[in-house]
Formats: sequence, structure tokens, C-alpha cells
Amino acid sequence: MSFRTAGIHHVTGIASNPQRNLDFYAGILGLRLVKRTVNFDDPTTYHFYFGNENGSPGSILTFFPWPDARRGRQGGGQVAVTSFSILPSSVGFWIERLIKKRVEFEQPAARYDDERVIAFKDHEGFMGELVAHPDVSMQGGWSAAGVPAEHSIRGLYSITLWLDANELTGQLLTNTFGFELVREQGSIFRYASGNGRPGTIVDLRCVPGIWAGVMGAGTVHHVAFRSANEAEQLRVRSELSSLGYNVTPQLDRDYFKSIYFREPGGVLFEIATDGPGFAVDEPVDALGQSLKLPDWLEPRRFEIEALLPNIRIPLELRGPNA
Repeated sequence: MSFRTAGIHHVTGIASNPQRNLDFYAGILGLRLVKRTVNFDDPTTYHFYFGNENGSPGSILTFFPWPDARRGRQGGGQVAVTSFSILPSSVGFWIERLIKKRVEFEQPAARYDDERVIAFKDHEGFMGELVAHPDVSMQGGWSAAGVPAEHSIRGLYSITLWLDANELTGQLLTNTFGFELVREQGSIFRYASGNGRPGTIVDLRCVPGIWAGVMGAGTVHHVAFRSANEAEQLRVRSELSSLGYNVTPQLDRDYFKSIYFREPGGVLFEIATDGPGFAVDEPVDALGQSLKLPDWLEPRRFEIEALLPNIRIPLELRGPNA
């Protein structure tokens, strides 16, 4: 094994309405819109990146909001649940906020010995969790939209894959990605990388005969894992290719380099470099405030802006210094 990922880099989902997507993840969950760009493979569609103040790897949830996309269905071969980290002292705040914002959620439940979990769904059925854990960073996060820094989401906590069988996916995680199997409970197999802290956890839920997931609004498109640099990424690409995986060439996403492949259970995996990061084309204090395009699309800016849906970013979503 030549690769030991530091954990989850980002999760990318599918939505159908750009404004409602922005209003939920920035306006209700209080995440920062750290980048407003386009889908590089379909530049008439936005690509929103939400995260912490700096858009750090491990804090990022992104969406392709395809207007009028059909509703998807969670099922086998998908990342079904995306979990976020909160402080144990923030559970009460989030219960009150979700009630106030009329978000569908379940009352907090204990999981294992050290997690309190609030499961919720967004307006399109995207399945998320707020996980309170004592190892969550105490450092204050982004403060906006009525979410104070002390109660802000601290980043990603974990992902849950739904699979018909878990053995081959588990072998990939341990033998190639550097994860360790740290817990088994019923049909759930928990893997963690590095120090096993929030942001490094992958749960495999094995349900033999589970229905196939249907990609669409409210589902996850792919999950990305962290690579320290391009050289490491290319080494793991070579290793994956030698194992028979069909891996894409290294692709430049401006804010990181990426490779993609499908793991044995059918989930689309990405390996993304930690750098150069989201401040490469705009200062940190202005992240997400203007539409950014890659250099090769800049000559088409007028055309692209005319085709993109109009969106409104309320002042209160731009942070305490707006």
C-alpha cells in the first residue's frame, strides 16, 4: 500500500433548483458558499461549493443544481448519507433551528458510545446527519445566516455507502486507501483513516439484495478522498490501474486535481489533491461572491452568464464582515 488518505475531501450531490439549494445549505445550515462556478463538463449548470470559512478539504459539500432534474432515489451503489460534525453543546441549537426552518428531521439518537445523531433531509430528499462528537474541533467556524460561530458546522463527519455486498469495497479501502476497519455493528462496517477523527470515517451498510439507487436530485453524485499532492495522486492512479480499475486521466479542476473511478459496489470515487485551494482566483474574504470560470471558459463568459439561472445571495449569507 502506497497511499494513506487523510480522509474525505468533499461530497458532491445533485439538486434541481439553484436558489433553493443555496437557501438551504447556506441559509439554513449556515455553510459558507466558498465558490460559485460552473460544471466544467456542462458549463450551463452551476457548481456550488459549500464549506467552512476557508473552504478547507474535509469541509466541502458541492452540488450540481440541474434545473428541473428528476428526483433520484437512494439505494445500492450510492453514498446514501452525508454526515456533518457539530459540537455536543450545539445539539439543542440545531433542534430549535431545524424546527424553526421546517426541516424534516428525527429526534437526536445515540449511536455507539460517543455520537448523538440528528438525521435530516433537505427539500429534495438529500439525506444528511448532524453528528455531535467530543472529538469535533472546538475552533469556531463560519458565522452567517443566524448560525453563530460556536454552533456552526465544523466540517464533514462521515459518509455512509449502501451496498449489496461490502467485502470488495472494504478491501479497496484497507489495501489501497489506508483505511482500517474499526467497528462492526449489525450490517454496518465502519472504516477510518489516519487518526480516525471526524472527517475520516466511511460506513459501509451492507444490505444483500438492496434496490439499486437512481441518480437524480436529492442524491450523491460522487465522493472525493484527499491526496496530499499531485505526485501521490499519480502513484495511486498507477496502483489502481494495475488492479484493473478504469481510472480517468488526471483532470484539472482549478482548485484541485482529480482522478475518478468506480469502486466495486458501483459508487463513483474521486481522489482530489488538497491544493491549490479556493483562494487561487479570489481572496478568502470574497469567496463565493462572484461567478468564477476556468481560463478556458472565460471567453464564453457573456454566453454562459446569459444561460445560467438568476440567483440571489442575501447579504446575511456573506458573513459577519459583509
